[in-house]
Amino acid sequence: MALMALLSCSVSLFAQSAPGLDKAKIEAYVRHLLLWTPQITVTVADPLPGPLPGFQEVKVTGSYQQASLDEIFYVSLDGTKIVRGNVYDVDKSPFASELSKLKTDLQPSLGTPGAKVVIVAFSDFQCGYCKEEAKMLRTNLLQTYPKDVRLYFKDFPIEQIHPWAKAASLAGRCVFRQKPAAFWDFHDWIFEKQAEVTPENIKAKLGEWVQSKGLDAMQFTRCYDTRATEAEINRNLAEGRQLRVNSTPTLFINGRMVPGAVPWQQLKAIIDMEIDYAKRHPESGEKCCELTLPIPGKK
Repeated sequence: MALMALLSCSVSLFAQSAPGLDKAKIEAYVRHLLLWTPQITVTVADPLPGPLPGFQEVKVTGSYQQASLDEIFYVSLDGTKIVRGNVYDVDKSPFASELSKLKTDLQPSLGTPGAKVVIVAFSDFQCGYCKEEAKMLRTNLLQTYPKDVRLYFKDFPIEQIHPWAKAASLAGRCVFRQKPAAFWDFHDWIFEKQAEVTPENIKAKLGEWVQSKGLDAMQFTRCYDTRATEAEINRNLAEGRQLRVNSTPTLFINGRMVPGAVPWQQLKAIIDMEIDYAKRHPESGEKCCELTLPIPGKK
């Protein structure tokens, strides 16, 4: 939501228009369609082959400061018609595109490897709604589904409104590097102490917590001070933007996007539907011991 509030537009065109694609015309049309005002920088990418005969895929990106948002359009070869929406292949999962973008290797996780339901959570340690959802997941998920669900955590700090969120993500990743199982202790602790943390005291509080857990304080401090884990967080942010994540918390349940804080009973209903789907589609879910999400229906 903060991203959408910021995206209001100024444009710069970085490449010459490809034959049949008038980038300036596309940009002007999209600005009017999406109410992107001159504060936002708009970039129209070169066209790619599209999923529909006679149409090419064009990505249009709106950027403002550190925020960006991608929109995908399908433009006719003569440039006169634009289609905005999703194109589905009935022989594949309707969430195949999302699954292909989700990368779970080297991410903190809980649950059974090879589970039929994979949940990927994009979260922000300073977000109040993320705190409530995290508590709900930790209380209910594995207790209700000890074997059927695997949860992955991805950092998505929104620095524009949460000034210490990225620092907390840096710390969490440093903990994960040193002792993967301790990440979830950190996860629970930082959310619990959310109201007490400030940009000024976060380093001191982190140091106290690291010592209380018997972790190597020197190794942690070196990792945190050099921002050694920043590239990992930036990759998660880029992945989230590619998946059109613009608020936290956002879950992907077997590729299905579920934005916002969702009550447990509603979330449970979605999980139960995915488990039922897996019974009829044995290839769905996570293949054991692979590091990326599979696409249901893919041979």
